Amino acid sequence: MKVTFKDISKQYKGKYALKDFSAELGNGICGLLGTNGAGKTTLINIFVGILRSDKGQVLIDGVDARRLGVDFLSRIGYLPQFPQFYKNFKVMEFLRYVCVLKGIPKEQGEKRAKELLEIVNLSDAADQKIGALSGGMRQRVGIVQAMLNNPDILILDEPTAGLDPQERIRFRNLIAKFSENRMVLLATHIVSDIEFIANQVILLKDGQLLRQDTPQALVGGMEGKVWKVTATDETVDEKLKCLKISNMMRDQNEIHLRVIGDEKPDVHAVNVQPNLEDVFLYYFEEGEQW
Repeated sequence: MKVTFKDISKQYKGKYALKDFSAELGNGICGLLGTNGAGKTTLINIFVGILRSDKGQVLIDGVDARRLGVDFLSRIGYLPQFPQFYKNFKVMEFLRYVCVLKGIPKEQGEKRAKELLEIVNLSDAADQKIGALSGGMRQRVGIVQAMLNNPDILILDEPTAGLDPQERIRFRNLIAKFSENRMVLLATHIVSDIEFIANQVILLKDGQLLRQDTPQALVGGMEGKVWKVTATDETVDEKLKCLKISNMMRDQNEIHLRVIGDEKPDVHAVNVQPNLEDVFLYYFEEGEQW
């Protein structure tokens, strides 16, 4: 399957949320990476048909998604940024309800729900009320409902926001497991969510495409732009003002700074191995919300 975003634009009150966005996606995990307000959720809402773009098309194997209608929607699994659960529903009751909404036959849906609950390690919670679950458990219920129809395309909008590190790792592993033979679009501003599982990364800023490439290629493009600088208590404040610093660590009387920039920031600076977080900081300004 090939999904093509062709010149997508969307304005709110005269301001562009997306502007002439074009990209092409295939099977595998694509990380849609950008700060809060970059246009990630707007793009997803256009993709799943919640919003109409002012301009442009979403093409599925060359056919306008709007022409495909229900046939296209039946191929999508979607976990929104703020999923709304019926908290008094028990987990299995909720999943049966979603099966009815998705037109999944009763026996097939029951079997599929139980299989997925086993995969996400929630079988023991099947008879618990959703309102009694932890945030991480509710997110796992969310991905189960998104996978009930065995979709060709799985769309996840900020799926790990608010989760503790252990639950975030668990959720990342689930995403990797569910990505086999399907397209996964994962929108996030948390670099670690996609650093080790994404096949492609789209950098989105102010509604426009900055870069699309593999994580390895994006990181490789940062060679020679990430530096280690040593400062002291007397010099560190000045360096904080004038340099883009991704990390600082004290070692006795010295302070080691990780600096991102095209030019050598200090006569004693040495290059260090870049990572995807360095890519993010290089393209997005420090003052932006993320």
